[in-house]
Amino acid sequence: MSRLVMKPRDSRLAAIGLLLLVLVIAYFVLLHWWFVAPLQSINAQMSDLRDTQSRYAAAIAQKPELEKRLAAMGAGQAASSAFLPEDDPNAATAGLMQRVVDVTGAHRRDGGCEVTQKMPLPEPQADGSEPYRKAAVSISLRCDIEPLAAVLNDLEQGTPYLFVGDLSIFRNPVITQQNAQAPLEVQFTLTGYVRPSHAGTGASQGAAP
Repeated sequence: MSRLVMKPRDSRLAAIGLLLLVLVIAYFVLLHWWFVAPLQSINAQMSDLRDTQSRYAAAIAQKPELEKRLAAMGAGQAASSAFLPEDDPNAATAGLMQRVVDVTGAHRRDGGCEVTQKMPLPEPQADGSEPYRKAAVSISLRCDIEPLAAVLNDLEQGTPYLFVGDLSIFRNPVITQQNAQAPLEVQFTLTGYVRPSHAGTGASQGAAP
C-alpha cells in the first residue's frame, strides 16, 4: 500500500493552515465569547446611554426658561395648576415623592423600573430672588432606558410644573459584569413650587404704605 508523501513546501503550508485554524478556534472559544462579545455589548449600551443622557441634558438646559415663566406669574394666578397642590412645603415634598412612585408604577409595563430611594431635601434658604417657595426631593431609580424616558417625560411635561436637575445615569459595573442587560442606575432631584398663601399675600399688602 503506497503512502501519500507531501512535498516539504506543501507540508509547511498545511502546517501553517492548521495552526491558523487552531488559533481562530482558540480565539473564539477562549477570548471572543468570554471577553470581546460582552465588551462590545457594553460599549453599544453605553453609546445608547450617552445619547439618552444628552437628550435629557438638553431638556434640563431649558429649566431656566421655564422658571422664568413660573416667576412671571402674578398673584392672581396663585391657583394655577402650575403650582403643587399642597400649601405647605413639607406636605408638598411628600406629594412629590408619591408622584414619582405613581408615575414609575404606571410605566412598569414598558420594562423594569423601580424607585430605590426617595428623600426630602431641605427647603432652600430664601434670598428674595424667587417669589415662590420650593419643595425638592432626591430620587434614585433602577430603570431600563424606555421606561426611564417615559417617566422623566411625564414628570417634566405635565402639571404641576416639575423640574428635573442634577441628573446622573450610569450602570453599576459589578452588576453589569454579571448581567450585560442590567438596568440603569438613575439619580436626580425633582423640584416643584408651592403656591403662595393668600394669608401671607394679604398681610404683605396690609403692611405696605
